[in-house]
Formats: sequence, structure tokens, C-alpha cells
Amino acid sequence: MRFVALMLIFASAASAVDYDWWQSALIYQIYPRSFKDSNGDGIGDLNGITEKLPYLKETGVDAIWLSPIFLSPMYDFGYDIADYREIAPEYGTMEDFHALMKVAKKLGIRVILDFVPNHTSNESNWFIRSVRREPVFQDYYVWADGIPDPDKPDVLRPPSNWVSNFRKSAWEFNKERGQFYLHQFVIGQPDLNYREPRVQEEMKQILRFWLNMGISGFRVDATNYLFEVDPREFGGRYPDEPQSGVPGTGPDDYEYLNHIYTKNLNESYNVVFEWRDLLDEYTDKDGEYKIMITEAYTEIGQMIRYYGTGKRNGSIPFNFFFLEEINNQSNARDIKLVIDKWMTYMPSGQTANWVNGNHDQSRLASRLGTDRVDAMNMLALILPGVAITYQGEEIGMSDGFVSWRDSRDPLACNSGPDRYARLSRDPARTPYHWDASAHAGFSSAATWLPLAHNHRTVNLAAQLEGNTHYTFYKDLAAVKKKPATRYGDLETRALSESILVVTRLLPGSPGIVGIINLSQDDEILNLSSLRLLPNKMIVVASGIDCLLKKGGSLSKAYLPISSHCAVVFETVENCC
Repeated sequence: MRFVALMLIFASAASAVDYDWWQSALIYQIYPRSFKDSNGDGIGDLNGITEKLPYLKETGVDAIWLSPIFLSPMYDFGYDIADYREIAPEYGTMEDFHALMKVAKKLGIRVILDFVPNHTSNESNWFIRSVRREPVFQDYYVWADGIPDPDKPDVLRPPSNWVSNFRKSAWEFNKERGQFYLHQFVIGQPDLNYREPRVQEEMKQILRFWLNMGISGFRVDATNYLFEVDPREFGGRYPDEPQSGVPGTGPDDYEYLNHIYTKNLNESYNVVFEWRDLLDEYTDKDGEYKIMITEAYTEIGQMIRYYGTGKRNGSIPFNFFFLEEINNQSNARDIKLVIDKWMTYMPSGQTANWVNGNHDQSRLASRLGTDRVDAMNMLALILPGVAITYQGEEIGMSDGFVSWRDSRDPLACNSGPDRYARLSRDPARTPYHWDASAHAGFSSAATWLPLAHNHRTVNLAAQLEGNTHYTFYKDLAAVKKKPATRYGDLETRALSESILVVTRLLPGSPGIVGIINLSQDDEILNLSSLRLLPNKMIVVASGIDCLLKKGGSLSKAYLPISSHCAVVFETVENCC
């Protein structure tokens, strides 16, 4: 009897660990600077986020991902961190963060922080002490000697031809140290040296610092840039990278080179696996799975490796296929192939994820058109795995116009007035539209970036009732929590170039069917060929271009789908 009792206690403790919350989570990305301003300075802040958490709970959000909130000079708006353990004063205080966590916990919303491990700010105390060659910090960053110019012996050229993501040389000379430091992004973002064991241990301690505050995990920035080649393998020098041959690029453009020595190195994966081990310690300790989502814009084979190996657990690599491989001309067959591609490459037993936007990309409505907002939101929320929504996608916000004079993004500012508009990330970062007031309910003062021109018509207050992008999104969030959407088998069918059908079927549960009509013509569908699908269905979510009303009952043999409609049905009877 004692053995049985002990087994029951063990089973009860194991079941208390919330291991699977993340596997079908709806994660909402907040760009703090543009979400909600609570103190009238035109900049969003932590208290503004806390104020709006009930809205996110009502919407059906499971977790929020906060873009960087740490102390920073804001050259790259938080991605240049001066102190990983302090809050940026324009966003609030550590007390404000604790208050946010308290409200989030009460509402059942998990908090995920943005972890930026590749680089710091050049105002970081670490960098200042590295410049001085203080023993502990001397090798914290990637330093290298310059190469004497053969024509001007007094002039030092950069150690290699490497180019920054933000254009021009990735090397910057520091007079005090007498060496160049590497910055794969802006000049004020020196790259950390992950070949220095102290750096790796330092970053683990930062992860522990925030995990001890009860957060639920991290989004990891620029993961595939953590390592560069070891100069000891190239005669003590960093080798030049070969030209890419991309037309229309010059030596100052990042695309001019093939980056074989500065990204996607094998060592980066091993660091991610070690971070996963650390997070697993807290999973057991806190009784909650700690999620890690890694950003790496790279080809599919490199991306998939972040999931882990047969012996090491890894992360969830961001799936950027919806951003990179779907455009406003993509048809149903194209979209099906994009979905199938990820599901095919993803290792068995892993969790998929679907992303329609982020702070670095043009907004969904601007990129694909307003008539595809509902369709893409529907796909992200009914496909298996994690759905990640960038703030404003739920109401169909579009890019705002930001003039050269008003530009704040360093990528735009480094490109000049003739090229900035093509490269700027500012348009996707304009403030959230809460209502139709002068400052869109975001602030009581002038905003840090201009509001989008349509904020008086495209805003949350105007969409809380009726058939709107937001009410459809909210219904989708409810559908995402149904058993078939969480656990059911996936099938995608392109019935034509304009009709895509997605089914999620789970034995013993009502089935879920999502249908998209991309054409300008109404269609009548007969899904009788889906033999496992029960006959009678109820409309549970209906997009703004659909004539079908929520709650309507139909037969799978006769489904009228209006032009540009995105609609979700639930079967009356259980499958299968």
C-alpha cells in the first residue's frame, strides 16, 4: 500500500507540471515603445502594457512576448543593451515590471522576454572594461588588429571585408584599445565573443536572473550570429568573405557578400542546446515548461537544426515562411506548399509555429492586402502548434508612413533619403490604434513615431462589435483552444487556385474545418470527398468578407463561400 501511495503522490506531482501549455499557445508580440503610453511622454511603457492585459486576456492570448525592455541608449531601440538586469527608464522601473508580472499571473497570461545574446551596447560596462583590457573583460568582445594600408602605412584598414547588416564595414576602430571591434549590426552594438567561456557563463546567469522572477521563457534574437570563425584556424586573421554575385549590390551592402564565416556556425547550435538544458532545470523547479523561440533568418536546413538532435533538446526555431514565401499573388496551391514544406522538414514529435509579422517586417495588411488579413490570421491560429501575432494584426493595422525626417530606425537612417523607404522598419512600428482620438488612444501627447494615416477608421474601439477583423480573430482564438485544433491531425487541400481547405480531426471530438476563398468570385463547395468529416457543421468564426453568419448550420455537401471569405466550421458530431 505504501508503494501505491508513493506512486500516486509522484503521479500527482508530475501532472501538476504544466508541460504542454506552449504546444498550442497563442503568443502576442508587444513592441513596448508602441503599445500603450501611460505617462504622456509619447512612448509606450510597462504600465501601459499592464493596463491592457485584461484586453489580451479577453482576446484569448496565452502569453505575451515583450521586445527588449532593458537599459539601453536606444540606438537600435532596445536591441543595444547596456545592462541586462535593469529596466530602461522610459519603459518604467523594476517595480513596474513586478506589477506587470503580478497582474499577468492573476490573469493567467505568461510573460516571455526578448533575449539579445549576440551583442551589447557600446555603453555597456562590460564593453568599457574590455576597452581598458581589464583581465576579466579583455576578451568579452571580438577584437582584432587592423591591417596597415600598403599605400598609407599610418592608416589601418579593417581586419577583413566583413559588412554589417546595417551596411558598411562590420569593424569599428577603438582608439583607446588600439584595435577594431566587430559589430554585425549598428556601430553601437559590439559583438560578444562566445569563444570566451566567461561570456557563455555570464549569459546563463542573465537567463537565471529573469527566470527567478517567474517568466515563462525567452525569444532569442539573432541566434545564428553568435559565432564567427576562429582566427587561429586562418593564420591568426579573420578571413575575407567571398562575393555573393547578387545584382545591384556594392561593397557597402550586406547582400554583397556570402556570409560563410560570420553566421550559421555549428558552435551556435551547441550554445542553444546548453540554454535549453538550463531552462529545463526551471521547468522542473517551477512546474511549468519554459519556452525558447530562436530567431535565425536562414535556409530551412539550418533553421530546423535548432529543434535539437537525438541526444540534445533545442528550441522552437521561428518559422518565417509566411513572411518570406507568401505574397499578395500567392494562390491556394502556393500557400498549401508553404504549409506542407514546414510540416515536412520539421522533425517528428516537434512543435510547429506560424508567424504573420513582427517588428522587422512590413505589416500583414500592407504586405498581402487587407482582403487577406482574415485568411492569414485563420491559418496561423488553426494550424498545429504555436501561433505568434504581432500587435495590431488582430485589427488589420497597416504600415504607417514615416518620412525621412521622422525616421528613427538606424537601418533606414544609414541608407540615405533615396533608399530609406525600402529598408525602413519604422512603418511596422507605428503606435497601436486603440481608438479614433487624436493620438489613437495610445498617448495623450505627440507620439514617438507618426500614427498611421487610417487610425481613425482602423482601430480596436471600432471593431469590438459586429463582423470585424478583431471579432473574427477573437473567435479564432477560441477555436484554437478546442481539442481538435490542439491535438487533431492536419490535412490541407487546395481544391483550386483560389480555394484552400484545412481540416483538423481528432477521434472523439468535433472536427474543425477552415476554408479560404482567395478569388473575387463566390464558390459553392462540396466536401463529401472528405469521408471522415461528419456531415453537419456549424459556423464558429466568419471573416469580414463572408456572408455566412456565426452559428449558421450547413451540410458539408453544400457550402457557399463568398469571395475573399475566410471561415471556420465545427462539426456537430464527433469525428471519426
